[in-house]
Amino acid sequence: MRLGIALGYWGRGPDLRHVGLVQEAEALGYDSVWTAESWGSDAFTPLTWLAAHTTRIRLGTAIAQMAARSPTTTAMHALTLDHLSGGRMMLGLGLSGPQVVEGWYGRPFPRSPLTATREYVDAVRQVLRREGPVEVDGRFHQHPYRGEDGTGLGKALKPITHPLRADLPVLLGAEGPKNIAQTTRIADGWLPLYWSPTRTDVYEASLTDLPENFMIAPVARAKVCDDVAEGLLPVKAMLGFYIGGMGHATRNFHADLMARMGYEAEARHIQELFAAGRREEAVLAVPDAFADEISLVGPRERIAERLELWRKGPVTDLLILSPDPETLRVLAELN
Repeated sequence: MRLGIALGYWGRGPDLRHVGLVQEAEALGYDSVWTAESWGSDAFTPLTWLAAHTTRIRLGTAIAQMAARSPTTTAMHALTLDHLSGGRMMLGLGLSGPQVVEGWYGRPFPRSPLTATREYVDAVRQVLRREGPVEVDGRFHQHPYRGEDGTGLGKALKPITHPLRADLPVLLGAEGPKNIAQTTRIADGWLPLYWSPTRTDVYEASLTDLPENFMIAPVARAKVCDDVAEGLLPVKAMLGFYIGGMGHATRNFHADLMARMGYEAEARHIQELFAAGRREEAVLAVPDAFADEISLVGPRERIAERLELWRKGPVTDLLILSPDPETLRVLAELN
């Protein structure tokens, strides 16, 4: 199992410690570094900055939002950074949810998310293969555009720049069972939002007949500390926000996933508290047991024991979310 470091997205502004943290991770033997985006900082610019300050570590987006860019624009970002980094780029993509897609990007959330994802990945792959002009006549994506409000002058184009790698890895962030199953067919890897090594049965039906070298790369918050309950508070804060605030009460993919993992009543209660403006209570309502099983928190010996559970499953890459160099060092030693 390879280790990666996940940096997430910015809050108020950039964390200037990230370059040093990633350089330390590279020296410790970490295989990859991953950046994200929500509705603030983008995923590609920080990754480019990190590429310029490292030499070996692979570079991934976990995730870049599909609604933010046309598929050909995303492919341009990926092939450009792949060239500049000497072939270290991995492209992680996700749909996000209706509140973000329609509220931030001002676009309709696709009524058939699986179809929209297939069309998007197809266009990206065509750019990277550069075998001919990009042509997609889809329900959600058209290259060239054929809508009634167009000029009709669009031309199918082949990328001017030769991509460095036609097989640049494309990974997808998927949560629903059908979306995960499709990911195993059209992508090179899967970026789970939550992963519990003790509940792999939740995903079992979606992960049959995995392709060779298929990546499964969940993010796990980690903290070496003596007080487990205190160490879990950042995990609970993240879960409270995602489950309570990252989606509508009637359509929240993150809450639905928590429910499928055995915490349905708790997920709905968190949503109710968050919607009522009782955010601190929503965070405290996140069960310690759930926060604990999807993270690596506690003394070194406890983390070593729990890390064994992650190794026994299908996870190929464990992406550690931690700003603490000591935690990164301990995990490198234990792995």
